[in-house]
Amino acid sequence: MPRRSRSCSRGLGCDDHGDAQASRGRARRRLVTAPFASRLLAWFDRHGRHDLPWQHPRSAYRVWLSEIMLQQTQVATVIPYFQRFVERFPDLASLAAAEVDEVLALWSGLGYYARARNLHRAARELVANGVPESADGWAALPGVGPSTAAAIVAQAFDERAVILDG
Repeated sequence: MPRRSRSCSRGLGCDDHGDAQASRGRARRRLVTAPFASRLLAWFDRHGRHDLPWQHPRSAYRVWLSEIMLQQTQVATVIPYFQRFVERFPDLASLAAAEVDEVLALWSGLGYYARARNLHRAARELVANGVPESADGWAALPGVGPSTAAAIVAQAFDERAVILDG
């Protein structure tokens, strides 16, 4: 018979393996995480960027477009490209209907042109199959990795997701 800790025998929230300490550790992390998250969000409310063009109006299309453009590129560089891009392609359908050469021409100067080709291919897939609301759905698209997918669902659909920025 497996040995159970004394805490477990007293009914202190043991898991399937009889480990009360693991259960207490998870509870302690939740208590620490909530105040940290609150402080972080309060900091963002005071100091964060609230005026980026892809934030207003916020849509899955605009968030996705900005996240692809922001890969390996600074925000200040992306802003004018983003504005020109949404002026020419205001929605997913217009981007999907465009020729790839036109997309590449608007992308010219932003670098990493595979991003533009993947963006165009993904736009066509999104028009054909619909816009996913899950990170897994976004990550299945060309040019969208797990972190980008998480950023899209967090911003566009207000989902909890882990975003890594390097």
